[in-house]
This record gives sequence, C-alpha cells and structure tokens, in this order.
Amino acid sequence: MQKRLEKIADNNITRSASKNSALARLNGLWAIFERSDTVLIVISADPDAIASAMALKRILSYRVHSVAIGYPNEIRRLNNMTMVERLKIPIERLHTLPVKEFTKKILLDSQPNHLACFEKMTFNAVIDHHPVTTGWDAAFIDIRPEYGAVASIMVEYLRAAGIKPSVALATALFYGIKVDTQNFQKQNMQVADSICFRYLFNIANLNLVRKFELTELRRSELRYFRTALNEVKATNRRAYVHLGKVSTPDILVIIADFYNRVEGFDWVIVSGVHGEKLVVIFRCDGYRKNAGKLAKSTFGQFGPAGGHKEAARAESPLKNLPLRENQEFTTKTLIRLVTQHIKAPASPVKKIPPAPRNP
Repeated sequence: MQKRLEKIADNNITRSASKNSALARLNGLWAIFERSDTVLIVISADPDAIASAMALKRILSYRVHSVAIGYPNEIRRLNNMTMVERLKIPIERLHTLPVKEFTKKILLDSQPNHLACFEKMTFNAVIDHHPVTTGWDAAFIDIRPEYGAVASIMVEYLRAAGIKPSVALATALFYGIKVDTQNFQKQNMQVADSICFRYLFNIANLNLVRKFELTELRRSELRYFRTALNEVKATNRRAYVHLGKVSTPDILVIIADFYNRVEGFDWVIVSGVHGEKLVVIFRCDGYRKNAGKLAKSTFGQFGPAGGHKEAARAESPLKNLPLRENQEFTTKTLIRLVTQHIKAPASPVKKIPPAPRNP
C-alpha cells in the first residue's frame, strides 16, 4: 500500500493507514479557518478536481467570508467544458485572480511541486490522492494515494458535515469518480470509492453524466476521421495512423480509442504534429504487452514518453527526430520507428481501403 500523509493538527502527522475518522479530518480542516478568511481553492482543472473544489466550497460555506476557485491550465476538452457549462460551475483562471489578497489557500487534487506555478505559492491545506511528494508543508494535509479519486474523499467530508449534496454537486462528484477511477477499472480502487459512488448514484443526474461522456468532438474535427480512415495502415495486427498537423492532441486520443475498438488490432499507434512537437498515442489490451515501455523505447530518446500497460503517450520536438532535411513525418515513418522496437517480424504493410461513399 502506498504511504499516506495526514496532518490534521499540529505535530500530529500520520504516514500509514490511520484511524482518523472523517469527522476528525473535517474538524481539523475547519480549525485552520476563521470567519473573516477569504479562501482560494487552487486546482489543475479536470473533472475530479473541479467536482472536489465544488464540494470543498460547499463545506466551507458559512464558515469563511468567501471562497473562490482558480485554475492555471486552459480547459480544452469538450467533456470538461460541457461539465462546467451545464452545471454552471464558478471557476476562474488563476492569473485573473488577486492571489496574494486571499488570506488562506487550499491546493486540491495536486501537490505544491506538481506545477511550477504551485511552487511559488504557500498553501494552508493540501488534499490529494496522488503519490506523496516531499519538500513542502501545510497546516492541514490529507493525502490518500490508495483512493481512486479526491471526489471520494470529498464525499466523506460532506457526509461527516451532515451536508447532502445538491443534484449539481452530486452529478459533478459522480462524474469525477467515474473518470478518475476509469469506470472502476484502476487497480488502486478502494471500497471507499465504491461506497461514495453508490451514495451519489441516487442523487446525481445520470443523463447529464452521459452527456459529459459523449461530448468529445467539435464539428470541425470530424475531418480528422476522414484522414484517419484514408491513412491507416495495418501490419501484424497493428494499426498505424499519422494525421499530420492537428489543432489539439486530444483528437489523437479520440482516433486511437476509435481504432482500439476495431476487431483485429492488438496495437494502435496514432501520431500527429501539434505546434513544433510530434505527439504519439499508444493503445493496446495490456495482455503480455506494455504500451508505456514501447512508447519509452521508441521515442524516449527524443522527448518525454511513457504511460501504463494499455495506454501511453510520447511527445518529441520535431527537431529531435531522426529525419533528413526537409523530410516530412508520415505514417511510414511512424511504422519504421516503432517496428525497430517490436520483436515480432513485420509482415507486408497493407493499406486499408477507405470507407465507400454513398452514391
């Protein structure tokens, strides 16, 4: 089990599974605030972090003067944008807020050394579920890496406070747990996540959750499917596609997941150029395969690369790639680079014919 880090009172630090109750943690959190405090909750915006910030704002209501939620990253995924818009979640870009004027700051679903902008800030409380890092401190700390989502931790706080979440809050928390636990397929799933998920199930608007999940594409991005269908090449049960220049790397993930559902492909490798970088997405079933290792062995020498057994990613500045002068990166280039690191002998490359057009 990964080490926890809990600090719910001065000189009361626990690094293993503790017997602190949800109520004890809640009281420890409330104890660091005064009625006159103006509080800033800082997140790196994703569904789990956004939902957790909503919950924490509700928990602090009527106990402090005001609560704002700030995030440094641009929200670009349509799923997340739809969640924020439909639930009317009041979050603001961090650079637009008077950060120094807030009397208390909380970091949620992250830790101070996760982002450079966080390192410049001093936090009074840190609540997270990622592996524990060092080199920082706060008056209140609740880090539980064995939990699948911070939203589960927030549900425990809400229930300890005797607060029943509204439909909007329950919907956000339900979606946050669903996303961060990968629909309960992650290995570090806890009974606590299941209990919290089941509790929210009776309150959340499941139709809205379905809408969040299905909203992935802009109409302008449909053209990438035509390119993917025309460009895909198959060899040894592997599908390779290079999409050329893309408006967002997210479309590469969508195309990779699309081909990963096609019968006959054990591996899917999709690449595209975003800005001055080549981005490569790897997908497989994880059975006697390791996408993270393949990503690292293929592109690790050119830039950041790695991931999990079934899903991985690599990014490389174009100038780092082994290309001749003025040579363009193509699907054939992708095949050449990847097959150098796969032991199975390559069979002749077949181009899959494009889908027939309706007369």
